[in-house]
Amino acid sequence: MGSEKGDDAAVYRLSGDLAVVSTVDFFPPIVDDPYTYGRISAANSLSDIYAMGARPVLALNVVAFPTKKLPLAVLTAILAGGAERVAAAGAVVGGGHSVCDDELKYGLAVTGTVVPRQIVRNGGARNGDVLVLTKALGTGILATGIKRGAVDAVEEQAAVESMVALNDVAGAALAEFRARACTDVTGFGLAGHAAEVALASDGVRLVFDASALVLLPGTARLAEAGMLTGGGRRNRDHLGRRLAVSPDVAPVLGDAVVDPQTSGGLLVSLPERHATGYVRRLRDGGVRPVIVGRVETRPRRSSTLVVVE
Repeated sequence: MGSEKGDDAAVYRLSGDLAVVSTVDFFPPIVDDPYTYGRISAANSLSDIYAMGARPVLALNVVAFPTKKLPLAVLTAILAGGAERVAAAGAVVGGGHSVCDDELKYGLAVTGTVVPRQIVRNGGARNGDVLVLTKALGTGILATGIKRGAVDAVEEQAAVESMVALNDVAGAALAEFRARACTDVTGFGLAGHAAEVALASDGVRLVFDASALVLLPGTARLAEAGMLTGGGRRNRDHLGRRLAVSPDVAPVLGDAVVDPQTSGGLLVSLPERHATGYVRRLRDGGVRPVIVGRVETRPRRSSTLVVVE
């Protein structure tokens, strides 16, 4: 498996019962504390492995560091934060690569393993499936608020806790509960990644119940104040008619579904008979998933892939 369907990671089969899963991700800081930044970026990188139903085993650091602007103690803290999340995932850091750059960037190249028959791709959603989202929305809007000094300590802590949380529990249960499709919600926002699922599946659209969507504390207030991201606007423009938001949906929810997420949750499509069990398993593991919608057959000649109603 490569990039042809827009899956979250590449997969290479080694034998009948073993495949390796490979991904890489990195980005500039979105918080001031270097240790926290390292944790967030590592959790984000690991998420692609979980979205495939795989288990991470090895990570390599990817670093661009402005040695003339920042002390090496900052880099040490970033790498320590990343190593903490990798260890929490049960994997190891085996080294990596660094370059000098004017802008700081950090992330991981991650390798995981999976039994081939248990791979969960982003295509495969079927009419009648239930949609489960495993994290609240709003990290992009909150990051903008943090940069502008408009977020209080409680709101910032809630955002950080969401971003450093691993998707390990949600990913490990995908095969058991017969998940048909899964993706992690990151830079394209919930609507953008949902559209990818619809495109990779066969003749379906994803319909979200706006009243079921959960926002991180402070997200609605910041959105109402106009603290939106350029990425959110680009996501909305890119989707065009593929996204339909009902007129009675609150504007802040329309903004939230296109908001770029950092280390967001998993969006899972699974048969209705397994949805309750999946949600219960995740809650028992400390995750707060929400059933947010359903999969429908896409009307013929319709270009709409995602509906928020």
